[in-house]
Amino acid sequence: MKDQSWQARADAHSFYGFTDLPTIHDRGTVVVTHGEGPYIFDTEGRKYLDANSGLWNMVAGFDHPGLIAAAQAQYARFPGYHAFFGRMSDQTVMLSEKLIEVSPFADGKVFYTNSGSEANDTMVKMLWFLHASEGKPQKRKILTRKNAYHGVTAVSASMTGKPYNSVFGLPLPGFLHLTCPHYWREGQPGETEEQFTQRLANELEATIIKEGADTIAGFFAEPVMGAGGVIPPSKGYFPAVAKILKKYDIPLISDEVICGFGRTGNTWGCETYAFMPDAIISSKNLTAGFFPMGAVILGPELSDRMQAASEAIEEFPHGFTASGHPVGCAIALKAIDVVMNEGLADNVKRLSPRLEAGLAQIAQNPNIGELRGIGYMWALEAVKDRETKTPFDGSLSVSERIANACTDQGLICRPLGQSVVLCPPFILTEPQMDQMLEKLEAALKKVFAEVG
Repeated sequence: MKDQSWQARADAHSFYGFTDLPTIHDRGTVVVTHGEGPYIFDTEGRKYLDANSGLWNMVAGFDHPGLIAAAQAQYARFPGYHAFFGRMSDQTVMLSEKLIEVSPFADGKVFYTNSGSEANDTMVKMLWFLHASEGKPQKRKILTRKNAYHGVTAVSASMTGKPYNSVFGLPLPGFLHLTCPHYWREGQPGETEEQFTQRLANELEATIIKEGADTIAGFFAEPVMGAGGVIPPSKGYFPAVAKILKKYDIPLISDEVICGFGRTGNTWGCETYAFMPDAIISSKNLTAGFFPMGAVILGPELSDRMQAASEAIEEFPHGFTASGHPVGCAIALKAIDVVMNEGLADNVKRLSPRLEAGLAQIAQNPNIGELRGIGYMWALEAVKDRETKTPFDGSLSVSERIANACTDQGLICRPLGQSVVLCPPFILTEPQMDQMLEKLEAALKKVFAEVG
């Protein structure tokens, strides 16, 4: 008789992305039915504290009544439209106003997509279009960093400095990856953090000189690398980088898909790390995960230049069917209000020290090489030997085993390389945080005892 379990049904007709297939073969798929606050529930009735906020984005939890009501009201009023041909919904207009209001920019314009990947892809096309319109068609190269994550479209995957993209024959030509600003892993023996930052700044300038500033379209950076393993920049990194980019007239794009709207403790990651970008890429927290949406937020200079370039050919020939979707915009307006005015951002600021202290206690385990993070985004990196920073053998799949052990404890966390990542919802209470830390510590002790 054919297996009719949810796990078997999922395996029969679902093609998995970014999923450890050995885990699926051994343990099956967790099929989720609903959520309450920071918890999700599966078809077996099991309850999990989701310390990954879905995929960084469900910051208000899984059943926020205000967000649900905003979606329902807009579906009843005007369920869908585009933003083409001089027409867009009133919700789209209001969201653009709100995004510029809460941005670090004095003025600007917003372009909508359906994801962070599409927003990064769009920003690259904007830069190519802009430079060509200004008589610099050769200004096309894109600078990012190794281990960065900017998306999965062909262009944004080329920006992503992860080795797995080689299976697609990526990156495309002209996408250059600089050193990851991870001092603990990339610093040289005897090199101070300040010296490391200066070395990376020197590398950037040398690359610009070698390639030619007139060939480089822009520099993209996450304030804190998210899918790279929660990697904050080294001390003084962004002010040093921004100064060089300004010197050579190269736009600085802050990819705030993960960091934006409170994750680092401020509204924007660029505020946390004291730099002013030329544009911001937003997604995830923009709608608190209740609708797929991304946005390119252009600062005033790029806005003016893009407007002039578009008027020269009478349009900007780019967009998506659901760009500026009225329901998505209505949800985003409510999500921004929820995060900024219902205490969620304040909760991150208030409880971040408690989270850091709890993780620091766990990180005393000799098999934790580094605790790193800020705000409500943290990673614990597992090592075989702390002194030498020697990782466990890859065949042991240590971070995957830790994540599986957490799942068995009723905790969802994310394995990334040799690290385990926590990015909890902003609504997390103190007792829930303590529960999360207890379950994580138990899982770590279990796995480290098994791998020796």
